[in-house]
Amino acid sequence: METVIQIQNVTKTFVGKDNRVEALKGINLEIHKGEIYGIIGMSGAGKSTLVRCLNFLERPTSGTVLIEGKDLSTMSDGELRSTRTQIAMIFQHFNLLMQRTVIDNICFPLEITKVPRKDALARARELLEIVGLSEKELAYPAQLSGGQKQRVAIARALATNPKILLCDEATSALDPKTTRAILGLLKEINEKYGITIVIITHEMAVVQEICSHVAIIDEGVLAETGTVTEVFQRPKSRAAKKLVFQGEGEQHLEMKGKRCIRIVFTSNSSFEPVIANMVLTCKMPVNILLADTRDIGGVAHGQMILQLPEDHKTAESMIEYLKTRKLEVEELDNYVG
Repeated sequence: METVIQIQNVTKTFVGKDNRVEALKGINLEIHKGEIYGIIGMSGAGKSTLVRCLNFLERPTSGTVLIEGKDLSTMSDGELRSTRTQIAMIFQHFNLLMQRTVIDNICFPLEITKVPRKDALARARELLEIVGLSEKELAYPAQLSGGQKQRVAIARALATNPKILLCDEATSALDPKTTRAILGLLKEINEKYGITIVIITHEMAVVQEICSHVAIIDEGVLAETGTVTEVFQRPKSRAAKKLVFQGEGEQHLEMKGKRCIRIVFTSNSSFEPVIANMVLTCKMPVNILLADTRDIGGVAHGQMILQLPEDHKTAESMIEYLKTRKLEVEELDNYVG
């Protein structure tokens, strides 16, 4: 696949009067044409700094960012401005111009690039139809809901026909229903126009809803990369496990000295009451620490974390039983939620 974004050993250090913060530490990533790529991490992990390095709103302290094979650090200011017209961005708080109507907000980037007013209006109306807001062209941002504001922001971002769309926590200020609608719109745009989309988020549910690939950033370090399905089924790093294991709104305790396993199943393996049958077969109860189902790429993927009996023989029998049912079983040294 064609590589659109290549990040090579990127570091970013912020130096203040009394402190020095390494926000990014040697990040290496490749993002291919047409992907919806998720970059996820907890607050302060460095993910927003990384996305701002992709269009040089933040210049890396060291390392290289290549867009379609072109090194941003070697570009003149004019070349960089031209390249940025192909790298659009939407934000958590929309960043609309409050004194302009919806259609004038969408026309704004076209004004900057000297597109004739007639052509700019035609393009803006085309985009309003795409995002489902044709009837709102003369409204002002204050008259719109959060979801409508983000749709306007998406339309504005698409005005210059970008090849790349960067979304920095674009759904964090929205309720769950509106979030799903906005993610559905982004997926539709990706499929229809082939735009490469990079989603920056702290929510695993967002990545699982829309992304094909994911990178996990932890304290400025790239902890793990892979397809979303791979990372969900077999998380390797502590940061990935914490994101995958956390339930919606749940608080988990760190458990040490207990024999815990994680099993993963898809919609094709979830019909048999496998845990109940295992308990009946092995004649010993288990403690269910976590159980949830998530939609990844339109397929239901479930996970359960079980605390097995302390009796070694019984625990081994249970693991063997699960494996004979074609379930993936991972033993957890310490379950950390």
